[in-house]
Amino acid sequence: MTAFERTPGDRNQNPPDIGFWALVREDFVTHDRSFVSRGFWTLFAHRFGNWRMDLSPRWIRAPFSLLYRVLKEFVIWGAGISLDYTVVVGRRVHLWHQGGMVLGARRIGNDVHIRQNTTFGVARRGDHWSLKPTIGDGVDVGAGAVIVGPVEVGEGAIIGANAVVLEDVPSNTMAVGVPARLVRRGEPRATTPLPAALRRVGA
Repeated sequence: MTAFERTPGDRNQNPPDIGFWALVREDFVTHDRSFVSRGFWTLFAHRFGNWRMDLSPRWIRAPFSLLYRVLKEFVIWGAGISLDYTVVVGRRVHLWHQGGMVLGARRIGNDVHIRQNTTFGVARRGDHWSLKPTIGDGVDVGAGAVIVGPVEVGEGAIIGANAVVLEDVPSNTMAVGVPARLVRRGEPRATTPLPAALRRVGA
């Protein structure tokens, strides 16, 4: 049974190669050492929600679970970011700005950048939790992007602002448009010729 086949949230899914407080410090540094960064608040609540899962027996964990729910709601209301502890989140993830973020992915890799008004989630109401996107390491997600369904966004990919991603995005590829089309990194974008009148003005 793989990690994704297990029930999400039944264990601590923080990165295993770093302790809780070291992870919090790394998130703080990633967010420009700003205590008022909404992205830092969000990740602190997320890391705490996972850390508490190591506490046993369950009655010892109960007050920490209550505190996690308070922190989660505080982040939703104060930052406009929804990130359940059940999402596997890597290291040095940067949540730029705030507002309108619904980050319902299966996994968000290391060194990922996510901007405001971004949505990760299922494609249709009632879909199983596993039918959510997987965001690879080093992905850069533009403002307003929507990534839904069981798609995989490869390492180093760029998701353009307001793109709607419904299919896999290979590594080191840019996805732009609605629905998103793929453009290789470094490949020149298609341009629309200027009308004749404007070409004459610029001549």
